[in-house]
Amino acid sequence: MNIKPLGDRVVIKMLEAEETTKSGIVLPGSAKEKPQIAEIVAVGPGGIIDGKDVIMEVEVGDQVLISQYAGTAFKFDDVEYTILKQSDILAIVD
Repeated sequence: MNIKPLGDRVVIKMLEAEETTKSGIVLPGSAKEKPQIAEIVAVGPGGIIDGKDVIMEVEVGDQVLISQYAGTAFKFDDVEYTILKQSDILAIVD
């Protein structure tokens, strides 16, 4: 079974947050920040959304920076994903 988002939505998988700081300090689980960089695993078709033509600017495999509390988290085949609108994506990370 595949996930196929509708409209201007994308499905992302969050990338693991680093567990050590740049200075080498190991952070316990409770001190870690929620990661904001994710990989896109599925992209909706875009189209006319609320009377506006929406062109999808991201592709499967892109790494993106998202708003910290954006989207709706869900589990599929024991893997956690988030589905959100393309407008919640802040940037593509190269």
